Amino acid sequence: MLKRFFLNTLSSFVGAWIAIVLFGIVAVLIIIGLTAKIGISSNNSQQVKSKSVLTINLSGAIEENEKSTDFDYMELVGGEVKKKQTLASLISAIKAAAENKNVEGIYLKCGVSSAAPATYNALRNALLDFKKSGKKIISYGDLYSNGTYYVATVADELCMNPAGHIALQGLGGVNLFYKDLFDKIGIEFQVIKVGTYKSAVEPYILSSMSQPARAQLDTLYGNMWSVICEGIADQRKNLNQSYIDSLINNNFIFLKEGKTDLQDQLVDRIYYERSMDSLIAATINVDKDKLNFIDPSLLVSQEDFSMGYNSKKQIAVLFATGEILDGGGNSTINFERFVPIITSLAEDDDVKGMVLRVNSPGGSAFGSEQIGEALDYFQSKGKPLAVSMGDYAASGGYWISCGADKIFANPLTITGSIGIFGLIPNAEKLMKKIGLNAEIVSTNPISEFPNLMFALNERQLDAMQEMVELGYEKFVNRVAKGRKMPVSEVRRIGEGRVWDAQKAMEIGLVDSLGYLEDAIKWVADKTELSDYGISYYPKVKESIWDFLPNLAEIETLYNLKDLKNYNISDELYNKIITVLAQKPIQAKMPEIDLRIN
Repeated sequence: MLKRFFLNTLSSFVGAWIAIVLFGIVAVLIIIGLTAKIGISSNNSQQVKSKSVLTINLSGAIEENEKSTDFDYMELVGGEVKKKQTLASLISAIKAAAENKNVEGIYLKCGVSSAAPATYNALRNALLDFKKSGKKIISYGDLYSNGTYYVATVADELCMNPAGHIALQGLGGVNLFYKDLFDKIGIEFQVIKVGTYKSAVEPYILSSMSQPARAQLDTLYGNMWSVICEGIADQRKNLNQSYIDSLINNNFIFLKEGKTDLQDQLVDRIYYERSMDSLIAATINVDKDKLNFIDPSLLVSQEDFSMGYNSKKQIAVLFATGEILDGGGNSTINFERFVPIITSLAEDDDVKGMVLRVNSPGGSAFGSEQIGEALDYFQSKGKPLAVSMGDYAASGGYWISCGADKIFANPLTITGSIGIFGLIPNAEKLMKKIGLNAEIVSTNPISEFPNLMFALNERQLDAMQEMVELGYEKFVNRVAKGRKMPVSEVRRIGEGRVWDAQKAMEIGLVDSLGYLEDAIKWVADKTELSDYGISYYPKVKESIWDFLPNLAEIETLYNLKDLKNYNISDELYNKIITVLAQKPIQAKMPEIDLRIN
C-alpha cells in the first residue's frame, strides 16, 4: 500500500515536472518570437518617404493568401518556420505603390521562386496595371526561370548578371507512379471511378501514364505555354513563340550566360547587382543617394483592412485555398470551418455580395457538397456570388464554383475535372508478409466494410460503384443547373477531363477571363455599390508559430535537423501517409506538377 502511494506520488510529481518543463519551453519560444518581432519592428527604419522604390523579391514560394501558420514538425526541426510570401499581399503592395506619390517605381529582384503559372500571371497583370501610372519597373536577376522571366518581361529595363542564366525550358511536369512501390510493400488499391480522363487514380494502379491522361496533359501544357509566350511577345516585341521554342530546343538557352541572352534580345542589359542602384536612379530620374528602397510588407501594413469589416456595405472575399478535406488545418478547405462562415455572411445584412476565391484541386466529395449547399443558401438571400479562380479550380474545386452567378478564371487557371473516384487500399498481402492474420466475427457481412486488411468482393465493388456513380450524377446535375447547360453536354465535357481557362470559357465552364479585382468589381456593379468595403475571410488568427518568423537563427533548434533521418524522402513519406488516411470517395483532379521555378 505504501509502495503504491509512493509510486502514485512519484508519477504525479514527474507528470507535473514534465508539464512545467514543456510550459517553460513554449514560453521561451513565445518570448523569442515576440522579441524577434519587436526587434524587427523597432530596428526597421523603413519609411515610405520621397524617392521610394518598392522592392519585390521573387524568391521562394508564393502562396495564395495570408493564413495562420499551422504547426509543421518538419519545418520546426529544420529551423525554417517563417512567413511565406503571398500573392494577395504582393498585389496589394503593387496597387498601393501605384497610388502612393512617394513611390517612384518598382525594383524586381528575381531569384529562385516557385509558383503555378496562374500565380505568376496574376502578379504580372498587377505590374501591367502599375505601369499605367507612368511609373517605371526595373528588373534584375542572377537567374530567371520560366515564371520569373514571364513576370520580368513587363519591366522597362530587364537586366541580368553577366554570369547569370535564363532558364527558359517550356512547361512540363513529372508524374510519379507509386504502384510498384506499393506492390513491394504489399498494398494494392481498389479503384472505383467515373470518367475516362479521371486519371488521379492512375499513380496507384498503373506503372506508367495512360494514353488519355497523356493526351489531356499535352493539350493543357501546350495551350498554357502559348499564353505565356504570347505574353512575353507582347512586351518583348522581337520575340515570338517559334523563336523562343527554337532557343530552348536548339540552343539550350538555359545553359547560356548573359552575353548570349543579350545578343538573343532576351534582356536589355547585363549588369552586376552592385551597379543596379545607379541604373535604377537613372531610370526613374532620381539622385542615387536619395533612393529609398522599401518592402511590400511596409506598404501593406499601412492599408487599413479593418474598414472593410466595419462598412455597412461590404463585399466579402472568401479564400477557398487548398485541398477540400473533412477536417484539416489552415492550409486546407475544411467544410466544418467554411460552412459556418458562409452561413454567417449570408445572414449578415452588411454583406451585400461575395467573391469566392477558389484555388483548389478538389478533394472530399462530401465536403464539396456541404460547401456547395452553403453557397446555395447564400444566394437564396438574394446576394450575388462571383467566383475568381486561381491556379486550380478543378473537380471538387469546380463543384463549389459552378453554382456562382459569374465565374472569372485567370487565363492560366486549370479547371473542370468533373468526375468522382473511390480509392480503397488493401493491405492483405502486407499482412501475410509480416505474419499477421485477421479474422472477423460479426452479425452482418458488411459490418467491417471497407477494411484495410481484406480485399473487396464483387458485391462490395458493385455497391461502391453505385455510390460513386450516384455522386457523379449529383456533380453533373449541379454543373448543369449552375451553368444552365443540358445534362448531356455536361457529360460530354466531363469525364474527369481538366481544361485550361480559355478552352473552359469556350465550352461554357467559365464566363470570363479575369482576376480577383474583376470579380469584386462585377459584384459591386451587380449590387449597384460605388462606395463599399472589402472584407476578407477566413479571418487570420495568429498562432504561436506566427510569433516565430525565422527559427533558422536559433542554433539549438537548427541542430535538430539530424532528426530528419528517413530512408525515403519527406515528400514521399508524407504522400503515402496522406493517401492511406484520406476518405475513400474523392472529387479530385489528377496530380499536375505546375509549380514552376
